[in-house]
Amino acid sequence: MRPHDSTAAAAGRADLNTLRMLLPYVWQFKGRVLIALACLVAAKLAGVTVPLYLKDLVDQLGLSADLVVLPVAALLGYGLARLATSVFGELRDALFARVTQGSIRRIAAQVFQHLLALSLRFHMERQTGGLSRDIERGTKGIGFLLNFMVFNILPTLLEIGMVTAILLWRYEWPFAVVTLGTIAAYIVFTLVVTEKRMVYRRSMNDLDSKANTKAVDALINYETVKYFGNEAYELERYDANLGKWVDSAVRSQVSLNLLNMGQGVIITIGVTLLLWLSARGVVNQSMSVGDVVLVSAYLTQLYAPLNFLGFVYREIKHALADMERMFGLLDKGQEVADKPQAVTLKTDSADIVFDHVGFGYETNRQILFDVSLSIPAGRTLAVVGSSGAGKSTLSRLLFRFYDVSSGSIRVNGLDIRNYSQSSLRAHIGIVPQDTVLFNDSIEYNIAYGRPGACHDEIVSAAKAARIHDFIMSLPDGYATPVGERGLKLSGGEKQRVAIARTLLKNPPILILDEATSALDTRTERAIQDELSQIARDRTTLIIAHRLSTVADADEIVVLDHGRVIERGTHRELISQGGRYAHMWQLQQISEET
Repeated sequence: MRPHDSTAAAAGRADLNTLRMLLPYVWQFKGRVLIALACLVAAKLAGVTVPLYLKDLVDQLGLSADLVVLPVAALLGYGLARLATSVFGELRDALFARVTQGSIRRIAAQVFQHLLALSLRFHMERQTGGLSRDIERGTKGIGFLLNFMVFNILPTLLEIGMVTAILLWRYEWPFAVVTLGTIAAYIVFTLVVTEKRMVYRRSMNDLDSKANTKAVDALINYETVKYFGNEAYELERYDANLGKWVDSAVRSQVSLNLLNMGQGVIITIGVTLLLWLSARGVVNQSMSVGDVVLVSAYLTQLYAPLNFLGFVYREIKHALADMERMFGLLDKGQEVADKPQAVTLKTDSADIVFDHVGFGYETNRQILFDVSLSIPAGRTLAVVGSSGAGKSTLSRLLFRFYDVSSGSIRVNGLDIRNYSQSSLRAHIGIVPQDTVLFNDSIEYNIAYGRPGACHDEIVSAAKAARIHDFIMSLPDGYATPVGERGLKLSGGEKQRVAIARTLLKNPPILILDEATSALDTRTERAIQDELSQIARDRTTLIIAHRLSTVADADEIVVLDHGRVIERGTHRELISQGGRYAHMWQLQQISEET
């Protein structure tokens, strides 16, 4: 098999697979679909009778003057047929609108749900701009495909069949042969050329996604671009991809023009042959002028949709290519998935055990080595160490963003892989080191800890996080927008919002990952006291760099290159004179200077 044939066959299989994935969503509205199809058939039946009534009108009005009478029946039939065509067509459109929009909604919701269920690894590797463009094009492609399949492809094919049957019934076989031959040649030519053109469309999609990814990435990291003065560099990268996209777009347009010219030649030959057969029949007196009008009317009736059929087929192929990328997202497997018999965690008190845990983000990049930790219910464990020691990895494993490579993590004696992820995470609250907020109001971002919380509860959480006074000093108070990723707030303000929403969640397990790293010393001490009170009745894991913030922890563990090298209380570790004592001494000197 030649490479092109192999590629075309693979594309055909991909198109069929895409249609198979779409059909269940459409068939959820089977009642509307069946009624819409009935209206479609009724509209086309009425449509093909219009030229028949028109023929009768012409023949009756073509009689000699003394024999002419008003052809009332033909006039009424003509009017009713046109009216029925319009009414049934509009009913079809109205009924199918819910099918199209409902299918788009359900598919988009499922894709969104699936993306949220994918592992952290996928989201760390994804390109947001390209991903959003794939979903946008895919949903538009669904609407286009459904509308044109039901409103253009099926009606046109049905009309072609009806017209061919009428021509075969009323006239000699050459009329039907020429009609079918023209249509067959047109469809084959369109299919062959369109398949060759699809490579340009797929290339355009890839380049468009890449260009959009680079643009979105630069805009999200606007400050970094400005810090290094790389506006020209980002523009060059964006423009280079657009240049490649333009080349593909031009090749696509030129091939489209060649396709249109070929289609025009085929249609012209067919129309000319049919008119020649009709004219010859009139000369031979085997056909009337009304028959010529009938054939011409059918030709006109078929020409417009048949000419449009080429465009529709091309666009349907494009829509299928767009949908293929979006449905491909649903094929992304979940790295971390619930077991079929997953248990729901329900508790107000939780103890945590890391039992000989080993983990690596990649097979050749081990992060944790045989780590064993224990946090009794209501107690506080602090993990300290240099950057890259694996401290934050512990919180990600506890959340089950990843599964451990070896060993286990247990909550209340049961491996967390046996709990449902949703119930496990509902019991854990985190104040992360890098706080990212939604582009919405301050109130929305605090309420995100427990959607549905009343305003008074949100205010109480804000007061506990020592941010209420700041919020009230703003012109719009709690309605103040925070901007993209919270850029309108300082690092300390964002961190206090994060603390407030975690307090609002009120979880039995609390993770503080450098929770006060962005705060000034005065605010840090105030919030640290508050966090100590909050953590008193919770099982708390503190990940810290500043040792002064963990001195009161029930136990402190020192990590170094993914291994536990020291553990004990603050006093015990200081007295041992090891790594922790050395770190404490350096930080004390740094604070004094």
